[in-house]
Amino acid sequence: MADRSASVERNTRETQIRLNLNLDGTGVADLDIGVPFLEHMLEQICRHGLIDLTIHASGDTDIDDHHTVEDVGITLGQALHKALGDKTGIRRFGHAYCPLDEALSRVVVDFSGRPGLQFHVPFTRAQVGDFDVDLFREFFQGLVNHAQMTLHVDNIRGDNSHHQIETVFKAAGRALRMAAEQDPRMQGITPSTKGSL
Repeated sequence: MADRSASVERNTRETQIRLNLNLDGTGVADLDIGVPFLEHMLEQICRHGLIDLTIHASGDTDIDDHHTVEDVGITLGQALHKALGDKTGIRRFGHAYCPLDEALSRVVVDFSGRPGLQFHVPFTRAQVGDFDVDLFREFFQGLVNHAQMTLHVDNIRGDNSHHQIETVFKAAGRALRMAAEQDPRMQGITPSTKGSL
């Protein structure tokens, strides 16, 4: 099997990020981002997506977490795009439902080559601890723009904002894993009638 890993570095006046990703990993996360709640959520993607991910980041979190959260999404999207290559042989589509106590979310992925985000999470409160939950939309927007993927995120129910977003990230990990998997019946085939993605 071809190596499906990628390294990306992104440096701006607001953030400095180094990221390594392996799509065919075992779920190992080495995260030092400076935003603990985002780190906790990315651990869910790694564990449930069986993705190995190292992110070391520093940013202007003294202002707020916005730039760091968005730029981590951008950098992760760039790494996904790079690791998938020409997408030959992948399943392309993935979906998952994940519960956590009272909360339930569905995430659907298409590595379509076209960025698109539908994000429907009616948060029951604006913050989890000090973290502004609106930033998760920014994270996923950066991710889809740079991974060139379509992503539908729906929180179906939930009373606790922590549970709501954790079900989203668990489902995202599962859906990404399914969509990125090599399909033995698609070996050497691009999963599109266009012939490219």
